[in-house]
Amino acid sequence: MSPRESVFRTGVLVRHNLLLMLREPGPLLSRMILPLAFLTLLRPLYVAAQGRAAGTEQAVVGTLVTFSLLALSISGNTILTERLGRTWDRMRGTALHPAEMLVGKAVPVFAALLAQQVLIIGFGVCALDLSVPHPLPLLGVLLCWSCTLLGVGALLGVLVRSTGELSAAYDIGGMLFSSLGGALVPLDALPGWAAAVAPASPGYWAVQGLRAAIAGDTHTVATACGVLLVVASASGALAAVRLQGRGGRLVAL
Repeated sequence: MSPRESVFRTGVLVRHNLLLMLREPGPLLSRMILPLAFLTLLRPLYVAAQGRAAGTEQAVVGTLVTFSLLALSISGNTILTERLGRTWDRMRGTALHPAEMLVGKAVPVFAALLAQQVLIIGFGVCALDLSVPHPLPLLGVLLCWSCTLLGVGALLGVLVRSTGELSAAYDIGGMLFSSLGGALVPLDALPGWAAAVAPASPGYWAVQGLRAAIAGDTHTVATACGVLLVVASASGALAAVRLQGRGGRLVAL
């Protein structure tokens, strides 16, 4: 198998999975539209409490982290759908390499996650006067956070047994991680125990990285991105091992 053939097959899988996602755009559209409505309604509350600039930043960052965590459903569903339909096992019996199958699934989902975040930031800049003086560090955080969401979502898709379990996992986990991370409420307003355990939440590092990127604090950006990439790598590796070792079968879980 030549690298050129592998790239071609992977490209075919990417296009196929992208078409599958676009054929049922409801979940994707809801993850794009709802954050903008939520941000519009939430911003006046933060502006009244923190001032225009700080309130706008809190509203945008909080909305981005919260709704991107809820978008774990996009990543998890791509894996769970294959498992429920047994198509993953049939694909494993072809000439496709497991890495090609995983990349073919991952690229469209990664693009959707990143597009959601860019849309929220763009809305904040264009409609709410959010100041982004350092766009490159901000893009770096968004890319790392998207990788984290992709890895954690894939792991959820491998571990759960049904769409109901997946829904509960990303609903409860998303709100818990975003709340503990200081997305919706600043950490200094939370109880002391919440601030102490906050670094255990990936949402905490996303919030810290986004705020640091907006402020131009490259040291904090580098630290946050490093932690997010570690979480992404660990989650993705566990998901890959589980899929390859168990064949993605529900009965084996």
